[in-house]
Amino acid sequence: MTSPLPSSSAASVLDLAPVVPVVVLADAADAVPLARALVAGGLPAIEVTLRTPAALHAIRAIAEGVPEAVVGAGTVITPEQVGACTAAGARFLVSPGWTEALLAAMRGSGVPFLPGVSTTSEVVALLERGVREMKFFPAQAAGGTAYLRSLAGPLPQARFCPTGGIGPQTAPEYLALPNVGCVGGSWMIPAEAVAAGDWARIERLARTAAQLRDAGERCR
Repeated sequence: MTSPLPSSSAASVLDLAPVVPVVVLADAADAVPLARALVAGGLPAIEVTLRTPAALHAIRAIAEGVPEAVVGAGTVITPEQVGACTAAGARFLVSPGWTEALLAAMRGSGVPFLPGVSTTSEVVALLERGVREMKFFPAQAAGGTAYLRSLAGPLPQARFCPTGGIGPQTAPEYLALPNVGCVGGSWMIPAEAVAAGDWARIERLARTAAQLRDAGERCR
């Protein structure tokens, strides 16, 4: 499968940046300035979750207005949503969990995807199906770094983007793990900053988040 990710980067969403911002937007008009702030701060991969009616409009706006961003769709839970998201311009897909039907739709979408897992059996089932990159969700509630560290020994071929309850203090601990490519989080997108249109603040927070891989290296 040809990756729709930038040719200058690795062909994996996990390698674009240490943090993937998880975005929930009530107003699609905020999508472009928010994406520009995140990209300027060094976070080009942006996951817009399908939690609001504005989500697809936001994905389309970013895809058309911020070409340097790699916009993806999160909280994808049905095969129908897969088609709607890629039609809107999503360049990767993220789900909180998976079924056979959803996995087939994501695999057939032509874009990279991260199906969600929270148990060892789910990881093994995806490996059996040829999927090696996954979302670990909800990360903190499902066992956090201790759980992922335990998986690295018997299942070293699996790589994860942990999401759920992760903040700037805990992100370096995840990024230090050999089976973690990046983490997902929303701490660099405070709701009050979006409401106020304080894109400069979001850019500053994104820049700090983009440096967390170095902190993760120091945790090894």
